[in-house]
Amino acid sequence: MLLLGTCFNVRAFAQNVSRELSATRSVGPIKVDGILNETAWKEALPATHFIESRPYVGKAESEVNKTVVYLLYDAYAIYVGGTCYEPSKDSISRELVGRDKLGINDFISVAFDLYNDKINGVGFFVTPYGEQYDAKYSNSGDEDGSWNAVWDSEAKVHQDGWSFEMRIPYSALRYSKQPVQNWGLQITRRRTKAGQQLVWNPINPEINGFLNQAGMWKGIQVTKAPVRLSFSPYIASYINHNGTVDANRTSSSLTGGMDVKYGISQSFTLDMTLVPDFGQVKSDNKVLNLSPFEVRYEENRSFFTEGTELFNKGDLFYSRRIGQQPIHYYAIQDPLREEDHVQDNEVIISNPTESKLVNATKVSGRLHKGLGIGVFNAITQPMYAIVENDRGEKRKILTDPLTNYNITVLDQTLKGNSSISFINTNVSRAGKDYDANVSSALLNLNNKHNTFNFFGNFSLSKLFYPDYTLSGYAHTIRLAKTSGRFLVNVTQDLQDQKYNKNDLGINNTNNYLDHNLGISYNWWKPTSWYNQLSINSNAAYSRRYLQNDFQRFQVYFFVSAQLKNLWGVGSYVSYNPEGHDYYESRNGSLFINTASVGLHGWVETNRAKKYNGNAYYWVYIDKLFKARRYEFGLAHQYRFSDKFSLSQGINYYPYFNEAGYYSNYSNPGSWRTMPVLLFSKRDRNTVENTFQAKYNFNKRSGISLRVRHYWSQVEHKAFFDLKENGLLEPTVVQDVEVRNQNQNFFNIDMAYSMQFAPGSFINIVWKEASTTYNDLISSSYFSNFKSTVSVPQINNLSVKILYYLDCLALKKRRKLN
Repeated sequence: MLLLGTCFNVRAFAQNVSRELSATRSVGPIKVDGILNETAWKEALPATHFIESRPYVGKAESEVNKTVVYLLYDAYAIYVGGTCYEPSKDSISRELVGRDKLGINDFISVAFDLYNDKINGVGFFVTPYGEQYDAKYSNSGDEDGSWNAVWDSEAKVHQDGWSFEMRIPYSALRYSKQPVQNWGLQITRRRTKAGQQLVWNPINPEINGFLNQAGMWKGIQVTKAPVRLSFSPYIASYINHNGTVDANRTSSSLTGGMDVKYGISQSFTLDMTLVPDFGQVKSDNKVLNLSPFEVRYEENRSFFTEGTELFNKGDLFYSRRIGQQPIHYYAIQDPLREEDHVQDNEVIISNPTESKLVNATKVSGRLHKGLGIGVFNAITQPMYAIVENDRGEKRKILTDPLTNYNITVLDQTLKGNSSISFINTNVSRAGKDYDANVSSALLNLNNKHNTFNFFGNFSLSKLFYPDYTLSGYAHTIRLAKTSGRFLVNVTQDLQDQKYNKNDLGINNTNNYLDHNLGISYNWWKPTSWYNQLSINSNAAYSRRYLQNDFQRFQVYFFVSAQLKNLWGVGSYVSYNPEGHDYYESRNGSLFINTASVGLHGWVETNRAKKYNGNAYYWVYIDKLFKARRYEFGLAHQYRFSDKFSLSQGINYYPYFNEAGYYSNYSNPGSWRTMPVLLFSKRDRNTVENTFQAKYNFNKRSGISLRVRHYWSQVEHKAFFDLKENGLLEPTVVQDVEVRNQNQNFFNIDMAYSMQFAPGSFINIVWKEASTTYNDLISSSYFSNFKSTVSVPQINNLSVKILYYLDCLALKKRRKLN
């Protein structure tokens, strides 16, 4: 049913009736220049009469700000064009930010549900400067902006607003084999300065999901699947300076490789990277980690972020495991190790910190009846440390065997935006090292009216050692009310003491049984002082699974709002009664956490202004040692022009009288068979300072700079023994060796990027890194900064050229010639 007219049909909105737009085949060529002057556009039916999705939900757009969008298709691509009307150029929010960023830009986006399953889709965005952003959607609305496709776009700003054109080749899409197809369609427009978002098919915020509230593009006739084969060969050159003063401090290298994308069918695509190179990825935000848990770092390697939505189901895949530190990196220095290790008369000459990736392959797609299939495989080569004895003889010690990583996913969509999935991850190592296998079955079921949801994730893990197998079990069960202003969910998480997914996933703890209750209430209708208001509360209760011991209980209350001036504000309060911590001790011993309270607040200014920023604070007060933890943050940006902007952010974390693990020691006079655990009362100060600058020459080239300095120091004030009852008592050790900590990380990432053809880039990157670590306590941030930048630094300068070759485009070009 097509909703027409300038007055919004409230009854149809309540019933979630979908709009329909008939597909039109292009009658002639279209030049993507942002000007809709081709004859073909006049043959297409317009998508008009857009509806606000915020702030005034359901309100029809005004005539002066109206939106008109056209869709066409031919044998090679989909074409989208239109005009976003404005009363003047000044009402358009625009900024050159580079590909895959939106910044404060107005935009128009088109989202396609290519299988019309109301769960999975792709979206293509264009800004008033013609810059691109693309994303994949899953679970009806989860957006993955790391996905990239190669497509064309252009836009033009004029007195009446701005117009745009997109050309989306079929190589960027995956769809069924049906001769006549109906695709889910949603068109979204953002007007940043007005704080307004409009959609073609109405969206009710009280209904869960995004794609399930899309309209429909009907009657697309793609009679023959085009060839989908592209190659992205690259060549890269590196010059490295290791920061030392020896004769070999500078080195250079030249490498090359290729990414391949092949459309096995209309539905399935193979992605492969051969001899991959990740030397230009952004530096990690390293920290001083005092917790018993692993730091989870962001994945910046594009192959492991693009198109991985199938492989991320079940939370079994942490891609940083591939190419991580070799598993025997430290073990080779253990003299008690049965395998080969460093001898007393040997020194380590080299010990690589990362395993080298040989190749990686992804095959994924979805059949017409909704079965999604994904297979991922990667191989890392054996890694060796080089040691030298006192006679000058060198030899190799294996630190990481040849390893194969594999993921297999089956994901069947069901009626009512529901799905059932199976995921298996497998890590196979050559030689005597253990293998790992984890399998999960997922159920995601919605009722007919999409108001209630049941989710279940049931998982089994197996570690295969030479002499035995270790099996574990875990599950997550959640029942939720997902639509309406009042939302509620109840969740149970269980992991037994043997469950382990850490070989290809990340899992800090196991052996727990947790229950969680979440409640929220939302006001979507603007009032005199806010546009949207939300209140959330949560209660969490945790016990150990095997021993059935109490661990912790937490309650919190959170309120957030967008104000009429487009500022955002929020506040949060939490309470933790006395709890039992079995992780801080590092060996499962009980440590009693005393009661604590927390308070948090934040504010964000209008991002459309030239100067904008946000600030927050956290305050935690703990009864033990009267500990106090504060966190303060400030981030702000100034846009000097549409091309040039500067931003800076600083986080300051002063902790006082914090209790934590220090070390263990043997007490010969005690009846204990285990070492005594030593805790400390400590003060900790941490400052993280980041400065960024960007200048974009045009939509295809720009330069960016990111400088980060991280400083954290820990001063131990007193020492305590952890007793069997979980309490701390002053230590009996007479002379504890005090090891304070003062850690600095400094990084510079500077990059110039130019897109010289669709999907083809020249990247020039300079990276600098330095680190200092000592036990000298200093209260001066600037003295630490000065000492960090004055030490020998690691420098890296690289040039990488990547060229995209699309066989379909080459074939079309030959025909035209």
